[in-house]
Amino acid sequence: MIKTTWHIGQLLNAVQSTFIGVLRVLSIPIVLLLSVAEGYNTCYGLSYFIPQWIALIMTIAVQSMIVICTLELAGMRWRANRLRYLSVVLSLLVALTISISFAYFRFYEFSQRDAILLERQTSVVHDANRYIESVVGLKSQLTAAQQKRVEQASEDATRAYLGTHPGMQGQIGKGKVWGFYNEILQSEQARLKQLNTYSESMENRLSEVRGSLQEFSLQVNNSEAYERLVRNFQSLQGEAEILAATYGAPPIEAPRFGSYAEFSLGITPSFAMWKNISWFTLACAAMVDFFILFLSYRLESTAPGPLTEEEKELAYLGLRQFGEFTINKNDELEFVIEKTELERARRYSDWTRMFSVAFLLNRGYLRKINDKSVEFAPNLYPIIAERIRPRQTTETPGEPANESELKDTLTRKGYV
Repeated sequence: MIKTTWHIGQLLNAVQSTFIGVLRVLSIPIVLLLSVAEGYNTCYGLSYFIPQWIALIMTIAVQSMIVICTLELAGMRWRANRLRYLSVVLSLLVALTISISFAYFRFYEFSQRDAILLERQTSVVHDANRYIESVVGLKSQLTAAQQKRVEQASEDATRAYLGTHPGMQGQIGKGKVWGFYNEILQSEQARLKQLNTYSESMENRLSEVRGSLQEFSLQVNNSEAYERLVRNFQSLQGEAEILAATYGAPPIEAPRFGSYAEFSLGITPSFAMWKNISWFTLACAAMVDFFILFLSYRLESTAPGPLTEEEKELAYLGLRQFGEFTINKNDELEFVIEKTELERARRYSDWTRMFSVAFLLNRGYLRKINDKSVEFAPNLYPIIAERIRPRQTTETPGEPANESELKDTLTRKGYV
């Protein structure tokens, strides 16, 4: 039973070590793929300002800086060389700013495309309606003014016929004065009739523009509906200008509507996109760079792969030199890495065992609790158990003081 448990523990440890090693190895292609994905967004934004082949070169440089600077930071310390540390941090921040900015633009354009089109549609509809209101107001104003002139001319002609017009001196009936005012009346009536004809034609144009506006409001992505609206609007604008010129009214300022290609044109990277910033879009843009930073940092700070036989022996011999082992609340073996008072008094050199601790911490086989204590990681128990079993029958009575604690812990874990 003990032998079976031992083989099961070895198998589990091998599977766990292999799985962790595979994950760490896969981190390299994952980082590369994430860099390619983020690089696409950067290249897409840069291509708005420079040729695509130059944008591609700059993109490769930016993504390489992110990975290289992250690897450098993982192996550097602030106190060792502050100038070099600051230069690497500054380079990383510049590369991240460029990458995240253009990635934010790509996410912003993709997520806000429909909102941008709706905003442009609202602006077109609003400008068109404002112009229609101005044209209707001009037509009503001209019609009312012309009607008033007709009424005034009719009144003058009537007064001239009755002889009550000033300067008539009692002349009644159709005379020269009446003929003069009658010609004015007929002229004004003809102008009113012509104005009514223009008004009827303009009403048809207004109806066409209103119908085009309604169709365009329902089909914002339909280029034919937009072009039909522009044609009808230009026809209305032409007739309104003729009407204003004919009756001496000031022309109405008309909005400019470009082609559908201009209407549906995407946005260009600029500082304007940061005015109404979308925090969710910014988080999505920064997410890929965060993954690149984290995985690149872990690649440098944690060495992949299981321990070799020589490294296992080094770990076992180094840990045997510690004497204060306890089992903590997590049921893990914990020990103090500081020298004891007796070791300090004897000026004991502990560089070998401290090297073993640092080595196992770096490889993930030990976990640091505080400045004085560390604990075993689950994948370290099978390694120590593998080294203890051959020595159970050969150890002398002068074995280290911590041997019994090691054996008890490994027994509870199921490795002995």
